[in-house]
Amino acid sequence: MGDKPQTAAKLQLPPVAIAPLFCENRCDARHRVETKMNEENCAPAGANAAGRSKNFLEQWIEADVLAGRTGGRVVTRFPPEPNGYLHIGHAKAICVDFGLAAKFGGECHLRLDDTNPSKESDEFAENIKEDIRWLGFDWGEHFYSAAGYFDTMYDLAERLVKKGLAYVCFLSQEEWKKHRGVPTQPGTPSPWRDTPPEENLARLREMKAGKFADGECCLRAKIDMASPNIHFRDPVLYRINRLPHYHLGTKWCIYPMYDFAHPIEDALEGVTHSMCSLEFEVHRPLYDWVIDRMAEEGMLLRRGGVEIRPHQREFSRLNITHTVMSKRKLRELVEQKLVSGWDDPRMPTLCGMRRRGYPPEAVRNFCEAAGVTKFISTTDMSLLEQSVREVLNKTALRRMAVLDPVKLVIENMAPGERHECDAVNNPENPAAGTRRVSFGRELWIERGDFEKDPPKKFFRLAPGREVRLKYACIFTCTGFSEDADGRVTEIRGVWDEGSLGGNASDGHTVRGTIHWVDAATALKLKVRLYDRLFSAENPDGDSDADFKTFLNPASCTEAVALCEPALAGAGAGGGALQFERLGYFFPDPVLSSDGAPVFNRTATLRDSWAKIAAKGGK
Repeated sequence: MGDKPQTAAKLQLPPVAIAPLFCENRCDARHRVETKMNEENCAPAGANAAGRSKNFLEQWIEADVLAGRTGGRVVTRFPPEPNGYLHIGHAKAICVDFGLAAKFGGECHLRLDDTNPSKESDEFAENIKEDIRWLGFDWGEHFYSAAGYFDTMYDLAERLVKKGLAYVCFLSQEEWKKHRGVPTQPGTPSPWRDTPPEENLARLREMKAGKFADGECCLRAKIDMASPNIHFRDPVLYRINRLPHYHLGTKWCIYPMYDFAHPIEDALEGVTHSMCSLEFEVHRPLYDWVIDRMAEEGMLLRRGGVEIRPHQREFSRLNITHTVMSKRKLRELVEQKLVSGWDDPRMPTLCGMRRRGYPPEAVRNFCEAAGVTKFISTTDMSLLEQSVREVLNKTALRRMAVLDPVKLVIENMAPGERHECDAVNNPENPAAGTRRVSFGRELWIERGDFEKDPPKKFFRLAPGREVRLKYACIFTCTGFSEDADGRVTEIRGVWDEGSLGGNASDGHTVRGTIHWVDAATALKLKVRLYDRLFSAENPDGDSDADFKTFLNPASCTEAVALCEPALAGAGAGGGALQFERLGYFFPDPVLSSDGAPVFNRTATLRDSWAKIAAKGGK
């Protein structure tokens, strides 16, 4: 069953996809084995040869490998449901699943959990593949889907019914809630719980044949109605759903529940370690129950002479401020056209981040820094943005652009006089070289780089002050003009004619440096400036308010930038750029065309003066 990717490599990056920040030292058998191993190797428990702390998932897998439980190969899986686009929370799971497989020289399967046809589509499935490859991971030949196992799942369901371990229940959902009860008291058995196996088998086959209406009945496991774990009280294994499957059409009108399908899929694929988010911890007993039933039926794989029994462990999901991490809520934003689509650059989706210009390395680094723990926490969006800056600072070419222009006139330069200077393409990468930029008598500078009455610690341009026009020269302001409202319309001054290149002719130090664009050659290009999608840190935090009420009306603004001519060649498919002193920008792959780029601001730069101004200029 396989949709083989174009590349043959299982992974396209080194196996460093996760960062262990904390360790869950639960003293179970595996942890005791791992601790003994570390003692024998004279290393601290939970540390590797380099002294780096291992997270609890690494310890768990390592202990299983040491104990010979994996049959000589570690196999993990990433099982997304193709009912939406992947977001940054999925990126953490991808890094964990693929990264741990790579660390132990194993394989990670991509498996689509297509057990609910109501929202699934090939569009979502194909984008999932694209996002994973963009992050730098590959599943090789191991692409699977839950639908490919439906016959086997149904076969197991019939076996359970025949053994009296499952029954067809006709209670409605509301009725079942009453029967199921609460964790502190035993539930009430369904009236159909003790129906003879042969009757249940006939009813199950009638369900499969489409005799019953949607919701009229379901197949339940017969487990323990007194269990304090609600999920263990006769959970649903199959429900009726007549919606056509996006691949199988109307072949099935009953579909397995995720809690039944997932362990079966893991077992059939020989998955050794099944990792999922923390909310599935209470579902683990049911996972193990299904695996036990498969073992009894001889359905588990053997590898290297060892029966491969999948095990599940849970870690905390990734929560980030100023956004929502629910696929359902993200779909709501798309369907109500509150964003332009799943790939809107404000969305936390991976395709949105890709369109905004986030480098995949930055996303992986962020997931690494977030770590693998059992602790539920929220990570500030600024940490993701900082990861983006750190990567782009090393890779993005520099260009000059002005967003809020005011004209600057060099009065001691003749009209038509032109000069050229060298501008560095990336100071972090000497191999990027330089480019030639020209300037004349009239320039554009940022309005915020001039103050009529400058506050303390403002080292940019003001009357009587000098600044370095980056790469070009030293300029001293001699005057300015303003309109009736006091808005500055023009700045005038003189240049040090011996300072071409940016150093004062007499060698003195100039503290302030500002960027500029030559007025005679400036290009007008469209830019989109993005901010947080939600104004509230936790849009889901107020149970009495709709999360959409916290949408930030200023999350996207459009502007026209005056840019140096070198930006004329940028367009769709181009790389990220740093507009000097303004931020990192990326040509929008949807809106840009050759010679007419539209730039998305990927991230701002850290502005030292903005911090000072926020404190009152002190």
